[in-house]
Amino acid sequence: QLRRLFGSSVPPFPPKFYLAMTEAMAEERRARLEQYLQNVTLDSNITNSDVFISFFRKLQQDTFQIETQRAALDVHLADGSSIRLDIQTSDTAERILEVTSHKMGLSRELIGYFSLFFIQDHGDGALSVVKKVAEFELPYVSLQSMKELHCKLGIRKWYMDPSLDTLLMHCRASINLLYLQAIQEIERNWIKPTEEDMQELEFLQKTENKVKFLELVREMQFYGYIRLDPCICDYPEVGCSADVYVGNNEINCYIKLPTNQTKEVSFKINRLRCWQVTFLGAGKDGKEETLELRFEYRDSDKWQWIVFYTKQAFLLSSCLKKIISEQMMKASKEGQEM
Repeated sequence: QLRRLFGSSVPPFPPKFYLAMTEAMAEERRARLEQYLQNVTLDSNITNSDVFISFFRKLQQDTFQIETQRAALDVHLADGSSIRLDIQTSDTAERILEVTSHKMGLSRELIGYFSLFFIQDHGDGALSVVKKVAEFELPYVSLQSMKELHCKLGIRKWYMDPSLDTLLMHCRASINLLYLQAIQEIERNWIKPTEEDMQELEFLQKTENKVKFLELVREMQFYGYIRLDPCICDYPEVGCSADVYVGNNEINCYIKLPTNQTKEVSFKINRLRCWQVTFLGAGKDGKEETLELRFEYRDSDKWQWIVFYTKQAFLLSSCLKKIISEQMMKASKEGQEM
């Protein structure tokens, strides 16, 4: 099936090969296939093709035994409200985002600045963005497979450069989406306003001056970043816990050292050479998957691998890819102007 979908780049293996494989060989093959499939999804020419979308639509439905039929699906906004859609269970995320945007009155040219995400609201008030929903993914099917995680489908902005906000200020629907998300992130302690800034933000919120609110909050620490759940990293020592914020061309970490001291570290994206996500198997409870993201980083003219163990590894990978694509687009635009 892979050769039919992706062509001759997937080599054929005779039946005897599988019988002769040792456990170590099988594990290596699994890891290489996993890496290959991750790389395949980076090529938009493939992921936008009808063959690819049809293949993964059928794969998702067959895996979870969900037939194509009409259903209701809620897309949640940052203030807790939701938009109910009448959909087909086989509708892709791209289709559902288009319908949601139309219902909200979001300009068609601005749809690409937003995306669907799977989100968890925890009892203690914390917010987890589990992952970005891939365009070819079937959100209805994925939600059925994630019932134990109690996830909901939400719409959030999808760009990492805060200055891009200015491109969305002519549309009432996009302003409202940015405004609600900013309020949510302040309440959940993602954004770090000073006490003085907080007073001014509260005044602007009372007067419903959304544009001025966004102009002010844009200057605050960690605005436009995505915050990950606390995780484990191996920097500067193995086994350190870390609070991770990714955005604005950096991975910013508050790392708790074995001495109980906290160290703030910023990994600049322009010093990062490559990264990879690896599935390490099921967790101790047998339910949650254990993932790692490792990236090669130049620190003091020396390259080293930095590892994060986090269930949000794919989300972090998506953020890194988005940052780099925005940098490339900005550099290309500046080159054209020069």
